[in-house]
Amino acid sequence: MRAALFAFLFTASPALAFPVTVQSCNRQVTFDAPPARAIANDVNLIEMMLALGLRDQMVGYTGVSGWKTLDEELREGIAELPELSALYPTREVLLGAEPDFFFAGWNYGMKVGGEVTPETLEPFGIKTYELTESCIFVGPKSAASIEDMYADIRNLGAIFGVSDRAEALVDGWNARLADMTAEVSPEVPLRVFVYDSGEETPFTAGKYAIPTAMIGLAGGRNIMDDLEKSWASVAWEPVVERNPEIIVIVNYGEVTADQKIDFLESNPAFANIDAVKNDRYVVLDYVEATPGPRNIRAVEKLIAGFWAK
Repeated sequence: MRAALFAFLFTASPALAFPVTVQSCNRQVTFDAPPARAIANDVNLIEMMLALGLRDQMVGYTGVSGWKTLDEELREGIAELPELSALYPTREVLLGAEPDFFFAGWNYGMKVGGEVTPETLEPFGIKTYELTESCIFVGPKSAASIEDMYADIRNLGAIFGVSDRAEALVDGWNARLADMTAEVSPEVPLRVFVYDSGEETPFTAGKYAIPTAMIGLAGGRNIMDDLEKSWASVAWEPVVERNPEIIVIVNYGEVTADQKIDFLESNPAFANIDAVKNDRYVVLDYVEATPGPRNIRAVEKLIAGFWAK
């Protein structure tokens, strides 16, 4: 995020007592001092670090250019920081940068049983904080909520000794959400489907993914909110049967949002879906559709797209 947007947050924070302990999925992680050599994986996690003014505590990032792009705000925010891996990092890559902290998530840079996990990094002095949305992969979790993103911001604030910045961000976001959702109270929520990618089978957001929470704030209901997953592939048949009125397109990668819409509109199997018949689409960039500071902007876009006159 552009430095100017957060300049008011970057003033010196009062000294906080360490050690601090935070909840990271099903683990408690204790920090004796703020990390000084952090790495974050994926654009949305990087942006959380930048929103908290933690650029100077980062030594690099991973998991961006292999399938996503950096917009102007993110490019400026991480200028001169090296991308250590275009996709998920290997343990060797991480160790080569000598970090003391890795901010990632399950399927956001780590895989259950994979080479890079909190347990495999701990012996090398690297502490890991896991993205809250991804916790469903390692244990029980409640349905998606904007509080998931707030929890990550607050925990990062505690870890780096900038809790005042974290609370200022959350307070500001809550005020914006209250203003923009004040008039959103439909008797019947709009039926909404999230289309991330895939043609044979669509990849979509389920019960535990942040778009489900954002859609709810905007006056809709994710038609896949009974899918006991965060992000997963489903069959097209239930999508057609549940007949979404709005389709949210996640824009990233080699297949553009326009190409995804063309696919939907050119396939006779989808001709009777209300959203397709009525050309009702809302496009969210990947960084808006995954947990991070731009979730608030995403809710605003959803409201505008859902209720446009």
